[in-house]
Amino acid sequence: MVGVTRGRLRIYLGAAPGVGKTYAALSETRRRAARGTDVVIGFVEAHGRGRTAERAEGLEALPRRRIEHRGAVFEEFDVDAALRRAPKVALVDELAHTNVPGSRNAKRWQDVEELLNAGVDVISTVNIQHLESLNDVIKQITGTRQRETIPDEIVRRADQIELCDMSPYALRRRMSHGNIYPAEKVDAALSNYFREGNLTALRELALLWVADRVDEGLARYRGEHKIRHTWEARERIVVALTGGPEGETLIRRAARISARLRGGQPQPSHLMAVHVAAGDGLARVATDALVRQKRLLAELGGTYHQVIGDDVPTALLEFARGVNATQIVLGSSRRRAWQHAFGPGVGATVARESGDIDVHIVTHEEVGSGRGLLPPLRGSISRARAAWGWVMGVLLPPLLAGVLHLPPFDGLGLTTDLLLFLVGTVGVAMVGGMWPSIVSAVWGSLLLNVLFTPPLYRGTVADPDNALALAVFVFVGVLVAFVVDLSKRHSLAAARARSEASTISLLAGSVLASENPLRALLVRIRETFAQRSVALLEQRDDGTWSLVESHGEAPCATPDEADALVSVSDSLALALRGRVLPAADRQILSAFASHIGIALERQRLARDAALARRQAAGNKIRTALLAAVSHDLRTPLTSIKASVSSLRSPEIHLDDQDRGELLENIEESTDRLNGLVGNLLDMSRLQTETVTPKIREVGLEEVVPAALIGVPPAAVEVDVPDALPRVRVDTGLLERAVANVLQNAVRHSPVGGPPVRVAASAHGGTVELRIVDHGAGVADEYKERIFEAFQRLGDAPRGTGIGLGLAVARGFAEAMDGGLAAEDTPGGGLTMVFTLRSAAPGGAGPKPETEDA
Repeated sequence: MVGVTRGRLRIYLGAAPGVGKTYAALSETRRRAARGTDVVIGFVEAHGRGRTAERAEGLEALPRRRIEHRGAVFEEFDVDAALRRAPKVALVDELAHTNVPGSRNAKRWQDVEELLNAGVDVISTVNIQHLESLNDVIKQITGTRQRETIPDEIVRRADQIELCDMSPYALRRRMSHGNIYPAEKVDAALSNYFREGNLTALRELALLWVADRVDEGLARYRGEHKIRHTWEARERIVVALTGGPEGETLIRRAARISARLRGGQPQPSHLMAVHVAAGDGLARVATDALVRQKRLLAELGGTYHQVIGDDVPTALLEFARGVNATQIVLGSSRRRAWQHAFGPGVGATVARESGDIDVHIVTHEEVGSGRGLLPPLRGSISRARAAWGWVMGVLLPPLLAGVLHLPPFDGLGLTTDLLLFLVGTVGVAMVGGMWPSIVSAVWGSLLLNVLFTPPLYRGTVADPDNALALAVFVFVGVLVAFVVDLSKRHSLAAARARSEASTISLLAGSVLASENPLRALLVRIRETFAQRSVALLEQRDDGTWSLVESHGEAPCATPDEADALVSVSDSLALALRGRVLPAADRQILSAFASHIGIALERQRLARDAALARRQAAGNKIRTALLAAVSHDLRTPLTSIKASVSSLRSPEIHLDDQDRGELLENIEESTDRLNGLVGNLLDMSRLQTETVTPKIREVGLEEVVPAALIGVPPAAVEVDVPDALPRVRVDTGLLERAVANVLQNAVRHSPVGGPPVRVAASAHGGTVELRIVDHGAGVADEYKERIFEAFQRLGDAPRGTGIGLGLAVARGFAEAMDGGLAAEDTPGGGLTMVFTLRSAAPGGAGPKPETEDA
């Protein structure tokens, strides 16, 4: 099955309702229809605006789908009808619209995605207030939360974005004239949503968002043209998620910060969210909230990460430093004021220890709402808690003894005193664990003996019942300490198991969704265990080790260098460098490592499949070559053979004119044959990657005249200024590439039409050489195919080539670190653009090779 080329999406982005985005989309649709393009109106909402409705008149409109919902009938875009009609271009208004229940898709942008996947170009509209990342800020500006939103990524993926903008004064004037809303709604709109301040803020948001989109296009252009002097500094933002309801606010705030960053190509790594699964953490996390936050993060182009750590601030900072983050976004504490007595909190700790990482603490609706009656206790005993346990174990018994000597407690019996001391021992066990509790029990029994058991203050026991009671107190205290400690250990093991299961689940999902699962697996392992580097090593037959894949700084070259080593198979080992792992971490690392072999096998199978595809492509080229040799090469040979036979035949009497024509035919056929053979040889060199250009600095005014040899002077117009910067190219390769393109342009120019124009201009660190013809041109979907070998696309009616000229020209241009692309000529025709590296400052590349003398 032949793959369908995805359609192109053009979006008219409105700064506010009423700026004319639907009118502009209809104007574009009419313009394309006038040019003969097959266009239809899939769905347009005129909102009662007369001029907008007039623009739709005369254009083919698809019938709308009528859906009944809750006793009312609604009209929606009929995506099935559009797919059956299969136009070249479809206009579908209001991209962020939510479809009525019962529709094919929940959102209209999902309908548009189906059209694009079917190869239909789509023109659509959306307002800036409908973008998901701006939802909170739009509410702050206008006081109204937008119910219908669209993921930013859908709009960012559009091939073209046109900003429909209007000054607040002009928009309010349109409103007052009744051009947007009916007269009865004008006053309310002008005094609420359409206030001048609101419109100014919305306009600024739209301009900033589109400016970022322009930066993305510029960065992509520089990457495609291999421009080396781009600013590569890049900021990364980490947003900390607790699983609480404030997470969505934090994600949107971080997305707005990320969207305003400058420099570098926009990538998902700009925005990262991390959740620290502590030893006891998963039982209290709202899992459904995290699921919603991960979904929102994906819509905004960010990535989700999860790490295991008992100390949340430390784990968060280790992750941020590991990914070279420059900013951390976290929410204000949800603890009540009195709960701050138990410690400064995660936010304050991170801000204090962040170093050169900027920390944004964002307020939200959950601030001060509380996180429980008591501060959460970790499943493991930290050093601070262990210290408090020992302090309590030593000081609590004498403090309790002093209180029991004060009125009204001094009259209590020994049994009550024993029970109160036992409660203190249990409290010590809860805070500090088993050993502080045992010390508290023994120390308390001594104080009970001396201070509360007759005879007092002597350290002896007169009554055997009292001695038995003290012994039972010590036994129960020790038993309680043991049970509490055992319970904590089981709780820790269960919580860690949940954390590990969650991490493995996240790991599996990220690996399956990644284009490079092996790389993704190593990245996740390094993040999860906070290592400097992780490396996959393979043992060769001779016993030495080779590095298969790695992530991080200074990966291990041999297993002996590893701080943690796990065997993947008989010949594969996973080596971690950074810190020694405890036994519990090694268990989960072994579980992770079991997936390494599968990922590596998948990667190697993909490499083998790619090799098979290349071999199939080579076979295709060889088949096409045989077809070309059987026809295109035989034609000039046949012509030469016939002419020579006529000249040699004694039976044919030729005058001088006939002999001259036959000799001219032989010369032309020989030149043509020489050119075909030369292109075949050049294509063979490109296929085998044996083209090694000798780069030197040269002026285009030296190269272009040589490429014009053999071309009729009247057919070409040259405009190459002498003041242009010199370019860094291989002179011979550039001459042949330009000659191929120029001959192709002359061949397809109309007889008697304008000459082919050869012009050059400087653009920063590059020089562009443009060869402009006014022939039939090439459709957009074929502009890349014309550079494939043996592709003529039916554009060579005179049979003068085998479809290698443009393929060779692009191959030579790319071999010189340049490029060749096709553009439309204004007024009709095709413009071929060579992009060449300039020798001027800013365009310098590698040092040129020295040519042989």
